[in-house]
Amino acid sequence: MDVTTCLKSLLMAVHQYRENRTALNAAQLQKQVEEMSTVRCVLWSSEGHLQSQCVNALMELIGNTNTCQNLVGSIVSLLTYLACDGDSQLILHSSFSLISSVTAVVLHCSEHTLLVQCLQLLQKLTYNTATLPPTNHLHQLLRFIISTIQSHTDDIIIPCLGLMANLCRENQSVQAFVRSQVSVLTQHIRLMGSALVCVPVCVYLCLFQDSVRSFYRTLLNFLDHSSLTVVVFSLSVLTSLSLGEKVGEKLFGPKNIHQTFQLVFNIILNGDRTVTRKYSVDLLIDLIKSPKIAEHLSRYAHFSTCVTQVSALLENKEPDSATKVLELLLALSVVPSLLPLLRQIFFKPVAPKLGALGNLGGREPGGGQHLDVGLTLVQWLSSPVEGAESCLLQALRLLRELLEGALSGSTLSFVGVLLPVVMELLKESIPSGDDDLVRVCRRSSTIISLLLVLCSEEKTRSLLTQHISAQLCLHQVETLLSCCHGNQPLTCAPPGTDGDLSQLSSHALIQTLKLMSHLRQDVPHMETSFYRVLQDQRTVTPLCVALMSPVALMVHSALSLLFEASSLPDFPAVLMGEGIAANNAFRQRSTELSLKHLPVQEIPPLSTVGVEDSNKSVSCLVEKIKDGLEVKDSCVSEIIDVYEQKLSALATKENHLQELLNSKSSALSQADRIIAQFGVQRAQTEAERSRLCALLKASERRKEQLQAELSYELLMVQRSKTDTEDLLQHNQRLQRDSEQHQELREAYNALLLRLSDSEQQLKDLQTLHQSLTKSSDAQKRSYEALQLLHNKVGVALAQAQCSVESLQEQIQRKQTEFSGVCEQLQQQQLELQVKEEQLKELQVAMETLKKDLIRTEQSRRDTSIKASSLELQKDQLEVKLKSKEDELNKHSAMIAMIHSLSSGKKSDVNLSL
Repeated sequence: MDVTTCLKSLLMAVHQYRENRTALNAAQLQKQVEEMSTVRCVLWSSEGHLQSQCVNALMELIGNTNTCQNLVGSIVSLLTYLACDGDSQLILHSSFSLISSVTAVVLHCSEHTLLVQCLQLLQKLTYNTATLPPTNHLHQLLRFIISTIQSHTDDIIIPCLGLMANLCRENQSVQAFVRSQVSVLTQHIRLMGSALVCVPVCVYLCLFQDSVRSFYRTLLNFLDHSSLTVVVFSLSVLTSLSLGEKVGEKLFGPKNIHQTFQLVFNIILNGDRTVTRKYSVDLLIDLIKSPKIAEHLSRYAHFSTCVTQVSALLENKEPDSATKVLELLLALSVVPSLLPLLRQIFFKPVAPKLGALGNLGGREPGGGQHLDVGLTLVQWLSSPVEGAESCLLQALRLLRELLEGALSGSTLSFVGVLLPVVMELLKESIPSGDDDLVRVCRRSSTIISLLLVLCSEEKTRSLLTQHISAQLCLHQVETLLSCCHGNQPLTCAPPGTDGDLSQLSSHALIQTLKLMSHLRQDVPHMETSFYRVLQDQRTVTPLCVALMSPVALMVHSALSLLFEASSLPDFPAVLMGEGIAANNAFRQRSTELSLKHLPVQEIPPLSTVGVEDSNKSVSCLVEKIKDGLEVKDSCVSEIIDVYEQKLSALATKENHLQELLNSKSSALSQADRIIAQFGVQRAQTEAERSRLCALLKASERRKEQLQAELSYELLMVQRSKTDTEDLLQHNQRLQRDSEQHQELREAYNALLLRLSDSEQQLKDLQTLHQSLTKSSDAQKRSYEALQLLHNKVGVALAQAQCSVESLQEQIQRKQTEFSGVCEQLQQQQLELQVKEEQLKELQVAMETLKKDLIRTEQSRRDTSIKASSLELQKDQLEVKLKSKEDELNKHSAMIAMIHSLSSGKKSDVNLSL
């Protein structure tokens, strides 16, 4: 069964169930809902109108309190199955406002299984979503979560904590509301004596007093839970509520922050579920957004080891885990104080050992010895997992952040290993379809941005020139130009795409041209190819798109390329100007149309009867004129001109009315959708009204009981205050004992260190004593040998005195010879001065030759530019020559045929040029 048939069957089943709520219709509708799970992959690529109707109908059934619980459970299961996909989750949240409908079900649900399903659906819908507006349903949901977390059922605590973590994350209104609950309820309790007349408020306060007051204490107790998922959810909620407050300064102070880092890294490494790892990574990213916590993390002793082991999770080749790990590494690379540490981890070999980390020590994710962190990234790039294109792009962006500004001698070996893998990825970018074109453009843009970083230093640029060629760059340019001029719009683009195909390909092409500009002096034939591409007419479109881009870096690159191309002889400057003018005109026209259509909905509805009457009168008038109406007046031509002007005005007015009718039809369709949403809200309002009526009746019945219990509750409040003070004093004593225990533990560790140092020193001294004893014996033996040598030296000294006397006589003879040598030296100095003057003349001649060489280099560059233009002309002439040859061959064939016909039976004809 195709998608359209399933959608129509579902709508028909919903309509039948609305008309007659029988068990048979409910079972048929439930069957259709379960069948919809099989077409989930293509649901969002089908007709949008049927899709909207189905989702709105399901939302209306959920919001109706009379709907069967089993049917509601099946619908919630279908929506949960659909929300597993990121694009479908965004559509359900933004286009259909599903969160408010499911929230109403949670607040009115009495069945435990359905409640858990709804909470799990809300947890999936609110993960990484935009800030929710503060509404009454949201506040009631928060109060419900606060009270439910106090229970002891794990299957409902986990989705409640996850939902609370999603709602509190980066949502200031929710955080302020949760913080205000304790203070607001305390003030209401003090004024409860004067508020007894307002019964529902008193009942409400008594129901939520204990749960809200112990909420923070419950979250702290959950940090010792056996489930790592509960621990990370609780810590995420505490982080969102207390970070930046006084409570957060104590909770994440210098004494506790290192233990928090150890706990979070332990959960990331040992978490057995993807959800746990996902939320723990988000928690660490939220923590490092605080400058103080980021500074503490840079001083964390085990930071290098933790990052190394987290990076080792990439070896498992799991796309979900790899996405969150790379997201964490990218977030860490943005922090300036952590970036040098990350570079040291990635580009220097490390040997992580978790045994010294206490609780963090344990199993290694991959088992055995791990590769270096940088090589792990390179291995991921060399053999990526199918369907993990986002992980590949994140890995390339991470390498760009790490290598930018750090291309020193220690990273050259890593760059040498990285370049072949990156170039292989660039060569594999061969598109085969529209979706593939988007993937190729994004991959090419990311790879080329990394190569541009490598071009910033001379050594890495020389390595790059060994792997890149002009032919590869031209192939890349041709691929991107075909994407720019393909004129094939993206179909079924998911929400949140990074613009259309032309925008992506234009940005990638500009970066490729920038890379060719950097390498044109180092790579053979790169300069000629670069100037040839700039003179190509197809380059005008991406240049225009880049100049109109909102990204400043892209505009700067386009301007630099335009400056290079403007001096070329065959650059299509006229087409460039026309393209920019067309873009400006399109933007101006779009602005005018948007301003023109703003007051359309304020125009009152038109009377269709008047329009029909005017059309009939005009048609009758035209028929009479065509039939030849005789007018004996002399001004017949003037009357006809007047009627023609009126007819043209009426036609213009008819076109304008048609446009207004079209706009009204679109507004009517929008109104139908709003009416459907209003029906859902009305059902929710009716359910809320019935719930409030039941609550009011219950409060009236319990009014007398509450008045009797009020005094008892006040007495219990006073007792609880005294108990709290006693507990605080006991907690202070325990804290002092804990501090003393910590000090004794530190002293014990210091003594152990001193003992080990002393034992090592003792061993060193014993070794030194043995060596000194051996050296003493050796010195005694050497003394005896030296005594014998002294006697021999005395005899040799007497002989040396005789030789000294003979040497003195030789010195006197040498002095006389030295005076003669000095005279010869003076003559050589004069000759040296003459040689220096000749050297200066040669240097002047060399500077003249250098200037001539510069002029020759400039002429060579002009010659290369001319060669590129001549090559273009040669290609054009070859095309023309080929066409002329084809025509000539045709003419020759025709002449031969004519000649053969004229000569009769003679068939041997040989015509040559």
